[in-house]
Amino acid sequence: MVNGQTPGSAIGRGLRLGALGFRLTGSYLGYQLQNLFLGPEARAEKRRAFRRKTSRQFRQELESLKGPLMKMGQVLSMQDHILSAELVEEMTNLQMQAPAMHPTLARAQFKAACGKYPEEMFGEFEPEAFAAASLGQVHRAVTKRSEPVVVKIQYPAMRTAIKNDFALVRSATLGGRLTGHIPKAVLDEVEQGILKETDYLNEARNIDFFREKLSALNYVRVPKVFWDLTTERVLTMSRLEGVPLGPFLARKPTAPLRNLLGRRLLELFLFQIHQVGAFHADPHPGNYLFTNDASISLVDFGCVKVFTPEFAELVHCFLERAWTKGEADYERMMRLLWGPGGSPRSAEARGILDAEIELLNLVFPPPESGRRLVAFNDRRFFDLGLRIRKDCLLAKLARPEFPFYARAELGLYNYLRQLGAKFDTVALLRAQRQPARGVRE
Repeated sequence: MVNGQTPGSAIGRGLRLGALGFRLTGSYLGYQLQNLFLGPEARAEKRRAFRRKTSRQFRQELESLKGPLMKMGQVLSMQDHILSAELVEEMTNLQMQAPAMHPTLARAQFKAACGKYPEEMFGEFEPEAFAAASLGQVHRAVTKRSEPVVVKIQYPAMRTAIKNDFALVRSATLGGRLTGHIPKAVLDEVEQGILKETDYLNEARNIDFFREKLSALNYVRVPKVFWDLTTERVLTMSRLEGVPLGPFLARKPTAPLRNLLGRRLLELFLFQIHQVGAFHADPHPGNYLFTNDASISLVDFGCVKVFTPEFAELVHCFLERAWTKGEADYERMMRLLWGPGGSPRSAEARGILDAEIELLNLVFPPPESGRRLVAFNDRRFFDLGLRIRKDCLLAKLARPEFPFYARAELGLYNYLRQLGAKFDTVALLRAQRQPARGVRE
């Protein structure tokens, strides 16, 4: 990337990833050769140094490529239960330290999108970005009415880069698509979802929608859109208080505060599913901000998933534990969950649905278990969730919308695990007795 501009050439981006692979392979061979001449302690230190170096190289290349490839790294940053600490640390830095556009380029991008330079439209505007992510970067500013805001400016040629990246992905996964193990519909859905994120007017509408729908939760903060300062590639919003989870935990919050915050995160997730009919589907660390009074600020509404009627019905089935009512209800859930591929006679499909039910029973213990309090530091949540997602792909059963729900769900469990939260989940579930509604087309 030159001054924050994402290369538009699919061939160029593919060559850069290939070159990275060769470099990492060469480093690994050199590392293994040196190990032949080292003792146990020196080997351990060499292994840590090798992991740090290769993780840093991987993170730096994803930073420079931006777009979907950087988003992949952001997803990896939430997998600290299965990846090395060194890789997770570097992937987390994608949220906080990604290189921004040069101020001159950012200023030009703003004028191309708005017709005027930032200083003509704001009372104050900081030329240096305070945060940079996969599709754009964020600047602090003050409106001419003295209102503190943040301004998100999109990188150049992002739609072209996204299309090129997915052409690379489709080429690399041709075998999996031919066998059906990587469904074309899933790739298409993910690509369209990321392309939607480049439309800041759509994100602004998402923000307004969630600002209204989540107003019933007095601890949730959603920004206000400044429509007169917003275009398809520039988005201006009110500033929100809070810090990401890592800095929040570094303040050593008390166990009661961590439990309250965990309870509220789960309540927010359930409320979106059962009451709103849509959910914020990008739970990476930079998008959830926390305060010392357990308030939750949500930012970045580019990735929002609206439920289909089938998914809304499925949610109601899980809420009511429909599988306990008989085989007919169980088979209806299977068809809703997996679509035409989920035949009631398929042992694979039944095994996966049974695993989903097991996961639900872990999060919301059934009455016969005698349990009410759930401790989310239990690894079974993640091990079972990851196994289900892998089995779905191998069984060719994943619905196109499934990756978004899975990402949001695992992101939630990751937050709860890091908080070490422990609370009564059944009481929360009982409060959600209505099927999903309020779906926005």
